[in-house]
Amino acid sequence: MTTHVTEVPAAPSALALQHFEAMLGFETDCWDVHESLRAAALDFILVDVRGPASFAKGHIAGAINIPHRTMTAERMAEYPKTELFVVYCAGPHCNGANRAAIRLAQLGLPVKMMIGGIAGWLDEGFALTPGG
Repeated sequence: MTTHVTEVPAAPSALALQHFEAMLGFETDCWDVHESLRAAALDFILVDVRGPASFAKGHIAGAINIPHRTMTAERMAEYPKTELFVVYCAGPHCNGANRAAIRLAQLGLPVKMMIGGIAGWLDEGFALTPGG
């Protein structure tokens, strides 16, 4: 019997391995970010790409606010070209983090997206910090 799940066969294991390993080069998750923020020295810059009003209502402690629309070459020139940016937005219903990742990549900056955004962060039971 074939179901909707199996009507398209799974990719061969070698291809699946390549695909899923590659995904980790583009994405990180809320738990990994949360645990990494506890490190003595961060090896990434966490960027909330929502607007300033949303950022002020609540953001991840340690994040900076750079709305994706303001990520220009001039603005981003103050950061080292080798520094990894981890971007997040409101959540799966928002494409702001995708847009930010595109802009940063176009500027030649290393970038990963934190999947789940604020919604995922809260789903994990992690707190937000108010203020801006």
